[in-house]
Amino acid sequence: MFVGKTGIFDHSMKSADQKARIFETYVEKEAGKKTVDGEDLYVLKARVYMLKNDDNKSLIDDIEAGIKKEVSVSCSMGESVCSVCGKDKRRGGCNHIGGRRYGGKLAFTVLNSPADAYEFSFVAVPAQREAGVTKMFKSKGYDMDKVLNTIKSCAGEVTLTKAQADEIADYIEDLKSGAELGEVYKKELTSEVTAKLMLALPDVDVELLKSVTAVMTVKELMGFKNGLGADMAPQLASNKEKKQNTDYSQFRI
Repeated sequence: MFVGKTGIFDHSMKSADQKARIFETYVEKEAGKKTVDGEDLYVLKARVYMLKNDDNKSLIDDIEAGIKKEVSVSCSMGESVCSVCGKDKRRGGCNHIGGRRYGGKLAFTVLNSPADAYEFSFVAVPAQREAGVTKMFKSKGYDMDKVLNTIKSCAGEVTLTKAQADEIADYIEDLKSGAELGEVYKKELTSEVTAKLMLALPDVDVELLKSVTAVMTVKELMGFKNGLGADMAPQLASNKEKKQNTDYSQFRI
């Protein structure tokens, strides 16, 4: 449910606070860790992308420095059950306080039947203390020219050191991650530009517009996005209305 959801600050619903978007999630078992009730600990992890531009530079610096690390999620659950009495805490009738023990049994809330996911936020103090950024995609500055020159200089079989082989493997993994991020971003950009063109050119066949944007490069899509602007369609409609209203202006008093 979190795939496609946005990343913001302090659960603020303002669009200006949107900084990232989730494109993949998976559940992973944490080796050697248990929950408070003794079960194996499984965590939900997400892969997120954001734009590397001047607007996000300070946030990227904070993430890389480990300052912006803690996160919190916003979601809707079908049940919030007390671990002691089994009652749904949202419906009342439960006086057990989370973190205390009653008859040797620890009280906490079990969240069941997830209904929806809304967003994740960078926060100062999350409810789940261990929730946060675990790693980021970052170019490691490989000297790939040196590695490639070593390969090209060999007339026959190529022999690499373990370190060089590891560098190539890591470099390829980084390229794959970068390509996945790029594909997700291009897909969203293509949809946005197609929607703007549909508004600006209502008489043009939709499938034709989709076929045109599908073969555009990211640079071309960005050019169209900036050129069309957010208010192009309303302006066109307004101009059309204005023209119609002034056709008989000579008869007005």
